[in-house]
Amino acid sequence: MAVVEYGAEPSTEVRAHRRAFYAFERLVLFAAMHVALTLSCLALAFLGHAALVGLLLWIAGTLAMIVGFAVTGAGSDR
Repeated sequence: MAVVEYGAEPSTEVRAHRRAFYAFERLVLFAAMHVALTLSCLALAFLGHAALVGLLLWIAGTLAMIVGFAVTGAGSDR
């Protein structure tokens, strides 16, 4: 991250970089959570012999994460 003097107003470039960094951070978090959801649903389907429940849970979980990340990230400008 850029070095900025204490008390100085951050430049437009620094603010844009910070926004891009937080957006990338949220994307990585979403990807990690989606991988964990997918693996748990696959385990439920194959090891638990509940394929339909695993599929429904995966679809509902994916949609809930998309909506959750869209709602919480829409107005965040840190």
